[in-house]
Amino acid sequence: MNLKIRLILLNFLEFAVWGSYLTSMGGYLATHGLAENIGWFYAVQGIVSLFMPALLGIIADRWIPAQKVLSLAHLLAGGFMIAAGSYAIGAGDAVQFGPLFTLYAISVGFFMPTIGLANSVAFNALTKAGMDTVKDFPPIRVFGTVGFICAMLTVDFTGLQHTPWQFVISGGLSLVLMLYALTMPNCPVNKNAGSNSLVDIFGLRAFTLFKQKKMAIFFIFSMLLGVSLQITNGFANPFLSAFGGIEEFADTFAAQHANALISISQISETLCILLIPFCMKRFGIKNVMLIAMFAWVFRFGFFGLGNPGMPGVILFFLSCIVYGVAFDFFNISGALYVDQQTDESIRSSAQGLFMIMTNGIGATIGTLSAQAVVNHFVNSQTEPTAVMAGWSTSWYIFATYALVVAVSFMLIFKDPRKEEAARLKK
Repeated sequence: MNLKIRLILLNFLEFAVWGSYLTSMGGYLATHGLAENIGWFYAVQGIVSLFMPALLGIIADRWIPAQKVLSLAHLLAGGFMIAAGSYAIGAGDAVQFGPLFTLYAISVGFFMPTIGLANSVAFNALTKAGMDTVKDFPPIRVFGTVGFICAMLTVDFTGLQHTPWQFVISGGLSLVLMLYALTMPNCPVNKNAGSNSLVDIFGLRAFTLFKQKKMAIFFIFSMLLGVSLQITNGFANPFLSAFGGIEEFADTFAAQHANALISISQISETLCILLIPFCMKRFGIKNVMLIAMFAWVFRFGFFGLGNPGMPGVILFFLSCIVYGVAFDFFNISGALYVDQQTDESIRSSAQGLFMIMTNGIGATIGTLSAQAVVNHFVNSQTEPTAVMAGWSTSWYIFATYALVVAVSFMLIFKDPRKEEAARLKK
């Protein structure tokens, strides 16, 4: 089989595993008495991302080939995810937070490192084949998002988005990928690689970048923006599905097929990647980051203003469209900024630090804080109209937070192009 097709299938399966539950799990939890705990199920992804990718990365670099570590990680992730789904199916409406969260958290702990491991396996295969990773990998990676979307739509249109079967589907796909990963080209290991210092092993030397004012400001804002990253993944589905309790909107597409509507966000994400080179060249890094930050304001604000009827549903569609800008523009432009502003010797570690600040610390704080807001304004209500009013208030709070971050960034963060121009004038 053609190598690119093999790697496309690898990426498709990798993200289909995630897409099977990431956007629909909140809806299941909300309808089975665990609405007040949704935040923990999403926050744990950030928590395990602080250390598990580094641990499995060390193993893959030094002792066991990456494709075999990827296979083992999916075996454990899939097994525990199927166990979580099986427990929830057996428990029915009596499902308890403790057992479900424990099994799920262990599964996620082994799944999150597989995203980086899958990239390593793909890069190794392309390099061995004499291909250009910068040119050839992005078109392959796009099919990861396609896999994510296909899994979302499958869970939705099979009527499983509010059932624990989504966990079983995810686990089953992991087991398929466990076997498929073993067919990938062998990845080298180097038992004597690099320093044995824990600082170097875990990439902690990148934290010295905080000594530079501009980098400290950038990483702090990365964390502040990271607060927004997982909010809609966790709460958009239960929010849209809650309109089913309002007679006027009960039979609308948005209320009945929340996951399908949310999938527009991922489609937008795929398309927005194509705009980044033009926008970076035309507007510069700071302005592209600002566009992303203000896009989060609209992402949340449109949810607060919209409803599943006409013309309110148009605002939901707009929210999903701007998500691509909100998510991609900062993540990719931020990674480019880190690449441009750091020394080659710590560049990889600096990228890891960027991920820790956004998807680790920031996303964890964000989901738990969002849960507190939703508990106060939504889960404390019982009457359907009061519930929906609480949801609107929650989205406005999230939008206001994003606006404060965006304005602060605009005022505090210095444009690298202007700094360079000022330096050359001296």
